Amino acid sequence: MVNLSYEPLYVTYLVYFNRDRDYFECHEVLEELWLKLDRDPVYKGLLQIAVGLFHFRNGNYRGGHMMLDSAVHRLEHAPPQALGINMAKLVDEARVCARQLAEFVAAVKEDLQHRPPVYRDLTIEIVETALRQAVENASALIPANIPQQRSPQRGEKHKQRQQALEASIRRRLGADDSCIASPETKDAT
Repeated sequence: MVNLSYEPLYVTYLVYFNRDRDYFECHEVLEELWLKLDRDPVYKGLLQIAVGLFHFRNGNYRGGHMMLDSAVHRLEHAPPQALGINMAKLVDEARVCARQLAEFVAAVKEDLQHRPPVYRDLTIEIVETALRQAVENASALIPANIPQQRSPQRGEKHKQRQQALEASIRRRLGADDSCIASPETKDAT
């Protein structure tokens, strides 16, 4: 099924993931969408891939393994092409990273001399034309995060998104209240 309309936070996640490799910011934007969509497990898995790569890149191999492994378990049953992306390829690549990290963590526990795995970024392959276009359009409007955050702390962008989300909720609740408060409005339409 082709989805011609994608959540702006999902599109933003893809920009930060593929263009900027800013996995902390990926986590920030997708967490908001995940909460908005009642904790959808597919979005949780995508969020965890970003968090796992963030930890891996920063030398937290155990944390990287835990997040990537959890993401694989959440996403491995998704359709091969879901949400406009090549989900199967992403899951396979995350599985390889998780396995490498697990082997390293196990070797360290056994006091074996073992080099840490070489970090590499992943790319989410966008397979749907409409999503690819949405990401390209958004990419032109979203400034790159320079410098990227290297430690978990919420920044100004999070604060602005949170304020916009709260304003949107207030507007929706206000619209719902106005429908309840004046039932005669329904009869007028």
